[in-house]
Amino acid sequence: MDENDSAWSNRGYLPHYDERGMCQSLTFRLIDSIPQKVIRQFKDELKNVDPEFINREMRKKMEDILSRGMGCCAFKYDELAEYMQNALIHFDSQRYELLAWCIMPNHVHVLIRTEDKLSKIVQSWKSYVGKYALQHKTKFGIAQEQKEFWLREYWDRYIRDEKHLIKTIDYIHQNPVKGGLCQHAEEWRWSSAYK
Repeated sequence: MDENDSAWSNRGYLPHYDERGMCQSLTFRLIDSIPQKVIRQFKDELKNVDPEFINREMRKKMEDILSRGMGCCAFKYDELAEYMQNALIHFDSQRYELLAWCIMPNHVHVLIRTEDKLSKIVQSWKSYVGKYALQHKTKFGIAQEQKEFWLREYWDRYIRDEKHLIKTIDYIHQNPVKGGLCQHAEEWRWSSAYK
């Protein structure tokens, strides 16, 4: 694959690769899903890691902590998890091809083939669901003083080949099993494995 420089962007935090027709694995999370003190601890632990590997190591640490279910875990409420799932499905076959997804209590995993700008796709999901969640804070266990629902950034990784695609789908589907939410991926209602 030709990774042309114009497909790379950086909004100040994480670099993103965005090219129409690419398969992209995404993880985005609630703003309170990982406490700042935990992130600072990760950074301290990784300060001697080669900068070339820091993003990969940080991502591994973040994914491990996400599965512990910290924060308000607003998606533990079926109504909001269904709202998120409907948002993912809504523009399938228009802005993207939805290949796999899993809605965890405090974060979301999605695998898509893009037809539109990646940032625009993610923003539409986050805006739609975030507004609804914040309008119903009490119902979904969100602190009254909380002004934001989502963390601004998201992790994305483009899929390199068929083997990577299969491994990514399995990772997404196994997330609730790894998090102790079910014994088999097919049991998790808020996942493409269930459907």
